[in-house]
Amino acid sequence: MPMKPKIFASILLSSFLLNPLMAQEATATLKKASESPAPTKSEVLDEIVVTAPLGHTLFEQAQAVSVLTGKKLQQSLEPTLGQTLSRQPGVSGSYFGPVSSRPIIRGLDGDRIRILQNGLNTIDASGASVDHAVSFDVSNLTSIEIVRGPATLLYGSNAIGGVVNAVDNRIPTERMDTISGSLGSSYSSVDHGYSANLMVEGGKGPVAFHFETFTRATEDLDIPGNSLSDEYRKQTGEAGSEGRLPSSNLRAEGMSGGLSYIWDKGYIGASLTGYHTNYASPAEEGITIDMEQLRLDVRGAFFDPLPLIKEINYRFAWSDYEHTEFEGAEVGTVFTNEGFDGRIEVKHEKIAGFEGVVGFQSDRSHFSANGEEAFLPTVITASNSAFIFEERKFGALSLQMGGRYDHISVESQDSDNPNFSPGESRAFDNFSGSLGAIYNPTDDYAIALTATYSERAPNYQELFANGAHIATGVYELGNSGLSTEKSLGIDLNVRKRTGWVTGSVGGYYNHFNNFIGLFPTGGVDPGSGFPVMEFRSTEAEFLGAELETTFHLLHPVTDKPAAADQSNLDLEFKADAVRARDRITGAPLPRIPPFHLSTALAYQRGPLGIRLEGVYAAPQDRISAAELPTDSYFLVNAAISYTLSRGPITTDVYLKGVNLTDAEAREHTSFLKDRAPLGGRGFVAGIKMTF
Repeated sequence: MPMKPKIFASILLSSFLLNPLMAQEATATLKKASESPAPTKSEVLDEIVVTAPLGHTLFEQAQAVSVLTGKKLQQSLEPTLGQTLSRQPGVSGSYFGPVSSRPIIRGLDGDRIRILQNGLNTIDASGASVDHAVSFDVSNLTSIEIVRGPATLLYGSNAIGGVVNAVDNRIPTERMDTISGSLGSSYSSVDHGYSANLMVEGGKGPVAFHFETFTRATEDLDIPGNSLSDEYRKQTGEAGSEGRLPSSNLRAEGMSGGLSYIWDKGYIGASLTGYHTNYASPAEEGITIDMEQLRLDVRGAFFDPLPLIKEINYRFAWSDYEHTEFEGAEVGTVFTNEGFDGRIEVKHEKIAGFEGVVGFQSDRSHFSANGEEAFLPTVITASNSAFIFEERKFGALSLQMGGRYDHISVESQDSDNPNFSPGESRAFDNFSGSLGAIYNPTDDYAIALTATYSERAPNYQELFANGAHIATGVYELGNSGLSTEKSLGIDLNVRKRTGWVTGSVGGYYNHFNNFIGLFPTGGVDPGSGFPVMEFRSTEAEFLGAELETTFHLLHPVTDKPAAADQSNLDLEFKADAVRARDRITGAPLPRIPPFHLSTALAYQRGPLGIRLEGVYAAPQDRISAAELPTDSYFLVNAAISYTLSRGPITTDVYLKGVNLTDAEAREHTSFLKDRAPLGGRGFVAGIKMTF
């Protein structure tokens, strides 16, 4: 496949930035793995959360947060972001086949979940449709953070359901006097897929660089049985495909180069990233999507610049995004999105006992869809926001509070398509606030209670959609008169970080006024034959619980570093459940995930790791009028890994067995659940060298 022009430009600039530094550092001493400090056994809850405004650990968060990093991230990696995170408590995937999947948090998806790259918006089209992939790959990430529940205070009014922040080191923030990096590759049997990735970073004096690249390809997915569910075949009479999911292949590649200048009191850096993917759509054979994005990021900070000011952090991202949907060899629809997202945060010292952050954020996107599937008009969306977060400690009790104001404007500019009225515009002024308390009865326990009021403006799709949407199989009809969506939520979480048992358990309740959903009208569009569904508001409530706990069978967790030769045998449990209903009609809301439970037995001794896992999803028969029920499933997975250190190079090799019983599994949260099951029995072999 020929390299796209924008990707090629990214490669040239990346090479221009990096070559001088790489030449200067050709004789540098490689960084040894043994120089890293030994990890503590309680590192799971002591992990620093990047999305936290004051750099808190997981244990100190008022909200429920999960972090995937290191080997846990490596064990969870899938081709898509949604499937990578789908085993975390409270998280599901939209699963539009194995090539496109966004995370769903506590039953909320789409525009209600804010997906970020290093704290800034992805600026793509993944929120407009479930068949649109997220515009980055997970292979070179250092960590992924999941904020469950409203995160509107710091990251915008559309984060009413949660935030997923993908973190990497594309812009170095610390000096590096050595060259380090990693090289990884993997092969998957269930889709005959391979991936390879490379990362190199280093520096000299105040200058530091980062370079990374990846490639990934898969063929059509092997599945157990028929691609269509039994009930769907009965209703439609379609035959489906045996043993294979048609149109589920993928090709992707990308490259990023970053350069930073770092001094004692701050840093400034920039990175340029090119991303390209071409993948098929399981919704209909012959449909392929070719997507590319060119993205520029700038980030910097000033440390202790003024009295009472700890830090001033600023970041900016600009994106030029385009994807083309092909019907065979013919162009069907072209989606574009050009925009920016910028923010500045000022962190202050304690004033009257309070320390915190005040900030400003501005973002803008110019979105257009032209062609056969132009169910959306050309739209400009702009937002300007101010926010504040403050914390004060009273002995064992910490109070966290904050507020945010957003001014959002949405304007339709389409003038050629008769389905849309040019010049339609709406403006919204949203206010959100939060109050949280964390109580530590002892050093090892934390009880966190949070109350959050959030407002979300309807997006351009909910306001102005008017056309057949092939991916969802419905004719979508927007409502330009929709009001602001409002949510009042309570979240209670109990955590324990040391001892024979560690983990967290919690529950939440969210009440929505003007909850915006896509509801059937009873009509059928004569042109496409799709049922007509319209966006309208109702009242809704979400009630749920989450559990993540580990029984340490051989040694209790302590704050001290674990011995290098210590054996660990852990029994892990993760579970989540959510009920969501329309409070006016009493009917369940669509595509709500069923009860999930997973358990794993993990053994670690020195370089050897062994893991056996079972994943259960309950049947989902609490369904809306437009859905079919979904059967339960139970998956058995296993993995073995080994770490070998020789001088400056550490090599990790692993073998994973996935769905070893070849069970049929369908995700109720997927629009394609009756057409696209999860993969069958397969094995993943991989290697990663770090130097």
